Amino acid sequence: MKYIILTYGSQADYATMAGWAPEDFAAMGEFMQSFTNDLVESGELVETRGLDEPVHTRRVQVQAGAPVVTDGPYAETQEVIAGFWVVECESFDRATEIAARLAGCPSPGGVFADSFADVRPLVEHKEDLLP
Repeated sequence: MKYIILTYGSQADYATMAGWAPEDFAAMGEFMQSFTNDLVESGELVETRGLDEPVHTRRVQVQAGAPVVTDGPYAETQEVIAGFWVVECESFDRATEIAARLAGCPSPGGVFADSFADVRPLVEHKEDLLP
């Protein structure tokens, strides 16, 4: 079964990270690389990506039947998806165990102290959506 692990951040988090010392940013990068390498070695990694900061976002929304494009960031949104991993593993519990390891990511000033990740099964066939 495939699962997506979603991590979140805010524009303020990205702004704070821009002020980190190079060694602090390197520590986070090393953690993320090690986390990802472990998934490659276990054969559980399908795909992973980090996302650019929310200020570089466009929202396309249908209003009165027509698409309306708005540039980000959005005042009404606190957290946005910061990155993701798609893993293929034996169970929801295993995917959750993998996501829980993200709590060990170093962050100067406690930027990630209250961070969270969502774990969701991926639907691979339309029949999986039927009741």
